Amino acid sequence: MAAEEAQRSQDTVGDSEGVNCLAYDEAIMAQQDRIQQEIAVQNALVSERLELCVLNKEYAEDDEIYQQKIRDLHKKYTYIRKTRPDGNCFYRAFGFSHLEALLDDSKELQRFKEISAKSKEDLVTQGFTEFTIEDFHNTFMDLIELVEKRSSLSNLLGAFNDQSISDYLVVYLRLLTSGYLQREHQFFQHFIEGGRTVKEFCQQEVEPMAKESDHIHIIALAQALNVSILVEYMDRGEGGATNHHVFPEGSDPNVFLLYRPGHYDILYK
Repeated sequence: MAAEEAQRSQDTVGDSEGVNCLAYDEAIMAQQDRIQQEIAVQNALVSERLELCVLNKEYAEDDEIYQQKIRDLHKKYTYIRKTRPDGNCFYRAFGFSHLEALLDDSKELQRFKEISAKSKEDLVTQGFTEFTIEDFHNTFMDLIELVEKRSSLSNLLGAFNDQSISDYLVVYLRLLTSGYLQREHQFFQHFIEGGRTVKEFCQQEVEPMAKESDHIHIIALAQALNVSILVEYMDRGEGGATNHHVFPEGSDPNVFLLYRPGHYDILYK
């Protein structure tokens, strides 16, 4: 009898702990939702083009490390376009920056359209399910055709600030990145940590929305679409200048991005 009462007591404690853990998890999720809602209210998915001097106001005047690096950026760039810090900023910044550039480059637009149109077939050949990626690919092609029709910059910006259109573009760029990484898995496997395969890495770190991007993602997307990307890295590292890297190395970039820890924005010469 005593043993049964003790077991019931343990079960009650266990149930109580389980409820407490569940309530804690729900509270954390609710807090994260509130944070994301605040970010959404305060930040457009893609902003208007802004004077680069807005960066100065984001750091204290006596924060000499960052103020020096901003002065260095001023030597090379004039404007910045900000993206929402939601974990998808690299893809959104890349997509907008390249399509904006294509408004004035009809030859590159046709090359990009052809490789983009064929990209769905390549993914299906790799094993991606056609009906699950078709809508994302269609949205991607719709945006390219919007540029091809010589639409205005404001229309392009409006499309990128439509959450459903913008997120569908991000999903497709993530799929292209995943596809390229998996096609070239023998090369990229050397850069994957934690004993994961390239496919596991893609399923966990590339394909899901809101997962941040690093060198490996940039290399893969740049090569998948044959687009050159320059990233200016601004952090608290030594030296009074930003460090930049071009993907792929030695190419002539037409997309310029600013990276600050965990976030990408668009730069303009």
